[in-house]
Amino acid sequence: MLNSWVVMPTCLPLVLRRCHACTSERFRTSGKFRVNANHKLIDAWLLALCTGCGETAKLTVLERTNVRSVRPELLDRLHDNDPGLAADLLQDPVVRRRNRIALDWDDAWRLDTGGSDHLDLEVIDVSVRFAARIPVRPVRLIAEGCDLSRAEVERLITEGKLVSAVRLTGRLSGDFTFTLKR
Repeated sequence: MLNSWVVMPTCLPLVLRRCHACTSERFRTSGKFRVNANHKLIDAWLLALCTGCGETAKLTVLERTNVRSVRPELLDRLHDNDPGLAADLLQDPVVRRRNRIALDWDDAWRLDTGGSDHLDLEVIDVSVRFAARIPVRPVRLIAEGCDLSRAEVERLITEGKLVSAVRLTGRLSGDFTFTLKR
């Protein structure tokens, strides 16, 4: 029987970027936007607060864009400070590259295994699905989901008792499956 696990975000990730006012490199976003229109041109920023000093940083979403080229539903979501839009924009590679930021997902996600009835089976087939592109080490997921230590998971991989079509070392942010034989 195939078990389904889901890695889902619990909050917005921290933004990694240098603060110009202090030495901190972490910003917390609350999902608030600032929109400024100048005649037919519009600018929009996602606001982030420095975790060290509280200084506000503006992450550019739209820059000198013609108002007519912006979809009305996007404009409504910007005006409504939609946290879902903030999450989508933080994961957008174009926005991240434009603002020279990276994301810190530590303590911003959780693993939903659907219960612990799979722990006492001899062979476990698991499909792991990501609700958002959260880079996580598969060894950490498997250790948390199967109630094992990371060293034990590493040992199972080297013994060939834990197999997958994807590489289980490093980080993954895409769906994968694995089989654990005890």
